[in-house]
Amino acid sequence: MTPMTPVTPEDQHGPPLPAGRTPEVVASALSQDQILAPLRQHPPEAPGADAADRLLLDTAAAWFSAGHPTRDIAVIDDRWGALTLGLLAGVPQPSAQLLRVGQDTRGAEIALVANAARLGLSAELGAITRGPGVTAELLAGAHTVLMPLPRSLETLADWAWTVAEHAAEDVVLLAGGRDKHMTRSMNDVLSAQFTDVVPGRGRGKARVITARGPRRGREAPFPRRHTHRDVTDLGLDQDLTLCAEGAVYGGTSLDPGTRFLLSTLAGDAGGELLPHGGEVLDLGCGNGTIAAWAALRDPRAQVVAVDQSASAVTSTRRTAETAGVADRVRTVHDDALSSWEDGSVSTILLNPPFHRGNAVDPSVAHRLFSDVGRVLRPGGKLLCVWNSHLRHRLMLQREVGPTRQLARNPKFTVTESTKPD
Repeated sequence: MTPMTPVTPEDQHGPPLPAGRTPEVVASALSQDQILAPLRQHPPEAPGADAADRLLLDTAAAWFSAGHPTRDIAVIDDRWGALTLGLLAGVPQPSAQLLRVGQDTRGAEIALVANAARLGLSAELGAITRGPGVTAELLAGAHTVLMPLPRSLETLADWAWTVAEHAAEDVVLLAGGRDKHMTRSMNDVLSAQFTDVVPGRGRGKARVITARGPRRGREAPFPRRHTHRDVTDLGLDQDLTLCAEGAVYGGTSLDPGTRFLLSTLAGDAGGELLPHGGEVLDLGCGNGTIAAWAALRDPRAQVVAVDQSASAVTSTRRTAETAGVADRVRTVHDDALSSWEDGSVSTILLNPPFHRGNAVDPSVAHRLFSDVGRVLRPGGKLLCVWNSHLRHRLMLQREVGPTRQLARNPKFTVTESTKPD
């Protein structure tokens, strides 16, 4: 077994490493198996730490041993809690001085809390600053930032700018990922915000990029907004402006599946499919297209927009504000519909994701269908659009109720599913 390097206490700091150099990385106390092996993903179907997490922790330990401060560490988008819990267990600092954590997805927050309980670190976790999303407050004055590399370059650009603009001048950003998911373009994105970007040596088919020397005062790349003017097919008599943070899938585009769903519902003048004056739940709200449309279509409607991504929730709120309907659109950060009571909603609109990362994965949609079936009232309706080749109809009938096709084109199918009385 490789000997583990302890984390150097703060009073042993030496001079900073010159630009272009990074410390030698070896196995450290931060990545020991007794901390990482028990961790699980959410849902708990697989191990909650991978080679990239371990390498990130060991790279952080190498920087600490080289003299970098062991306080004011920020962790961005810790997927299952491995980075946070490795640091809490292995760095000799009081929790409140040590760490702040911002996670984009609600599922990641749930995994972190569950894994802290597995390790008996719930009290330590409760003492640190945590919150949804990647914010200026999270990163203010941070000396070290650990981040799993997002696969989206837009997400990376957004978060890298936020680190460069708000972290300490001596910040060391450590961004790690699996080799198969990394591209040279990620180096370019980081170089736009930092003067010193150094790819590290690979280990276990993973690699860490170190970025230092923040470039301050640059224009923020996000949020972005785009005004869609040709929306008469959606039954709107005004333009529709969509806003998006970097981590929002599809950015400010008007998704073609969503457009097909809304144009189908726009022909429902009598309110047979989408009753007027009621509450509408937009599940997986993304950039807020459906939520804003539902509020604009019916001035009496109350809309609840739900997403597992904090970036999506923020983007939907901005879209609603831009459309002038923020007073009738409430946003909720949730893991599917986990916080909703059974039989509590009458109408749900959904354009489900069909992928997890880069791979097609219908199970993501299936979990949403299951939650919809639980949350709908008897007689309640799910109005859904999906890629026709995925053949979701049998699953919709099983999880929600009788399902009929409302419209179909070469790529998408729109259905109405009704929960039985």
